[in-house]
Amino acid sequence: MTEFRPDARVYLQSLATLAAVFMAAGMAILWLIGNPHVWTGAIGGLAAVVVRGWYLRDEALGEVWTLDETALHGPGGRHVLLSELAEVKRLGSGVQLVTKGGDKHVIKFQTDPDGVVAKIKTAAPPDY
Repeated sequence: MTEFRPDARVYLQSLATLAAVFMAAGMAILWLIGNPHVWTGAIGGLAAVVVRGWYLRDEALGEVWTLDETALHGPGGRHVLLSELAEVKRLGSGVQLVTKGGDKHVIKFQTDPDGVVAKIKTAAPPDY
């Protein structure tokens, strides 16, 4: 049995990237509408991401996935049979699982998402 736990450092790096994007977007929107205080967009974008990150931290870092010989078991009762996997791919710092039925799940904030993909693909049946 293998556990995939989210990493706090990766979570913070993701928030930093998100903050940079929202700060730039906030400034661009204010510039486009002609607001003379464009710099306030950066403050608003940063504040939004910091509040969101603080609020969701415990939940995000508590999402542990477990791989056994037949399935992946995730938070909230999620259960993905390895025989039902249609696709497993890296998605930023996470791993996206797509089932043959079209359901999608993400194992988030992994230090080695490529390694997680490899472990899941190795455990999956040969017809994967």
